[in-house]
Amino acid sequence: MSMVPKSHPRYKSLLNRGKVVEAFESGILAKGGLIAHGRGETYDYLIGEKTPKAAEEAIKASAAMLLLAKNPVISVNGNSIALAKDELIDLATELNGKIEVNLFYRTTEREQKIKEFFEKNESNNENYKNNKIILLGIDDANKQMPNVDHLRGKVSEAGIYTADVVLVPLEDGDRAEALVEMGKQVIAIDLNPLSRTAQKSTITIVDELTRCIPLLTEEIINLKQKNLSNNELKQISEFDNKKALNKVLKLISDNITTE
Repeated sequence: MSMVPKSHPRYKSLLNRGKVVEAFESGILAKGGLIAHGRGETYDYLIGEKTPKAAEEAIKASAAMLLLAKNPVISVNGNSIALAKDELIDLATELNGKIEVNLFYRTTEREQKIKEFFEKNESNNENYKNNKIILLGIDDANKQMPNVDHLRGKVSEAGIYTADVVLVPLEDGDRAEALVEMGKQVIAIDLNPLSRTAQKSTITIVDELTRCIPLLTEEIINLKQKNLSNNELKQISEFDNKKALNKVLKLISDNITTE
């Protein structure tokens, strides 16, 4: 992507496209992930390619919910790893360090390539190299989620299976729904406010992943510094997901209405 100048109005979007293409070519991302990325880009256009107010509110509630969790787990797939691996590592470091790889198109070869990708010697990977990050779901996906017949139902007992809060960026709707049915609180990052994931999750952050994750990490750090009680965090975590999604839908409607 070096041929695209930073002054280009779509520089960030083109950079992300390049990341997912590279991930596909390296075997980290399945072919279907390219389609999913393009679909997400469409919704990002519709919300104005910036973090909506409703997403800011959802990020604050999510940060509080994650801090209250006894066993929070960040679930990642090929797209989220390709776009925001280091940002996800930074986020996990502020929690209990658990990241679980969960794939629809699961193969041993692809799992190992993802593991190697995490182990690359890059500046933001110091926390991974210093064993502050626990990478689950590759060699230990030995539990089966109920009502999920495909391979995304295979999860780690130490991770998603026993988690009380699961962050699911770029998620499959059926698995998000199944996680809620298991009694877990689910925080989704999904650009489509009409998706089953968005509709079924406890909190949905309607925002682009690479914008959202740093904001969520920053909010977690801010809340930690305030030394709030659990009751205060619980009040912040209370969230009306349907109301927030309706705000985003109104924003989209306003954006596409011509005068």
